[in-house]
Amino acid sequence: MAVDRPPKLDVDEYLTTALSAAPQELHPFFEPFRTLHQRKLWHQLTLKLFDFFHHDLSKPYRVDVFEHFVRDFEEKLNQLRLVEMGVIVSKEIDNPVTHLNFLTSLLARIDAEKSQEAYILLLSTLSHAKLLYGDLEGTRVDMDAAWKILDDLDGVDPAVNAAYYSVAADYYKAKAEYAPYYKNSLLYLACVDPATDLSPEDAVSRAHDLSISALLGDSIYNFGELLMHPILSSLDSTPHEWIKKLLFTFNAGDIGKFEALAPLFSREPILQENYPFLRQKICLMALIESVSKRNANNRTMQFQTIAEETRLPVDEVEHLVMKALSLKLIRGSLDEVGQTAQINWVQPRVLDREQIGVLADRLKAWTDKLKTVEQRIAPELLVTASG
Repeated sequence: MAVDRPPKLDVDEYLTTALSAAPQELHPFFEPFRTLHQRKLWHQLTLKLFDFFHHDLSKPYRVDVFEHFVRDFEEKLNQLRLVEMGVIVSKEIDNPVTHLNFLTSLLARIDAEKSQEAYILLLSTLSHAKLLYGDLEGTRVDMDAAWKILDDLDGVDPAVNAAYYSVAADYYKAKAEYAPYYKNSLLYLACVDPATDLSPEDAVSRAHDLSISALLGDSIYNFGELLMHPILSSLDSTPHEWIKKLLFTFNAGDIGKFEALAPLFSREPILQENYPFLRQKICLMALIESVSKRNANNRTMQFQTIAEETRLPVDEVEHLVMKALSLKLIRGSLDEVGQTAQINWVQPRVLDREQIGVLADRLKAWTDKLKTVEQRIAPELLVTASG
């Protein structure tokens, strides 16, 4: 597609005019702009432009410098760096139509085949802008187009991945689709450094939303990646700290602690509204925990035992076990006549200290058993060897 180019810029005239309009603190940028441009030192000029765009006082001048000065030689620059500058500049445009037009125009000037990372970054940014302005369908179309390219690339710049996973997470948040939000939000965090790239407020918000999505996701029964992520510590000493405790309570399948925390659900109306689902989920987690505690050769469980450990009526146990089987949290079979469940596999998950202690006790018992067997057969082996 042909892109209309602006008239050739008189760089000296532009920089002289821009210098006279800018505050004194920004003057040191303009002479290097002129010199580096004259010498065609595009990499060094790019670095100096980033310094300018990151200067707080440059905000009122960013769009003009980008649209006139940078536009004049943009094809000479690394296209990913050009797009990164464009993303910074676009944040200074308040008008929705102007904002979208700015990003769309720049996208039309990026070669999708030759500059794939730049194209993905800009398309993801445009998608995010559409989401901000309520265009969910447009957001999804651009997201899908970006993913189609991204999915085939190796060794992608973290900023490019971050841009895609950021808009994907926010899109699924807007649609209240908990499992895809959870997945994409964790992938976004893997591309950034939360300590430096997120403000404390953003970190708390992200940890809160991840926790809620983990609890309400109907396919999320393994919170390991979130429980081990440092972002979760941002909830400490905040009004949301109890949600972190609730996550660990679910991971441990501790129905007693769940019931103790339940009165706090009113602080999060969405948890209160989904109480029946959460109650079933904690029962499933309790079942997983109960199975995990047992030795592999001792996993035939009476319905009565399951009822006691999940605090359910006996006549609801069969449905619970069938639900766990359908979710692939466990593998096994049911004996309706004998009122037993034969379980031969349970989904692995992250263990807390108490659960690790139980596992350590089981390992010790197993090694002790091995030693007993070894002591019993050692004399026989010696006799056989001497014979």
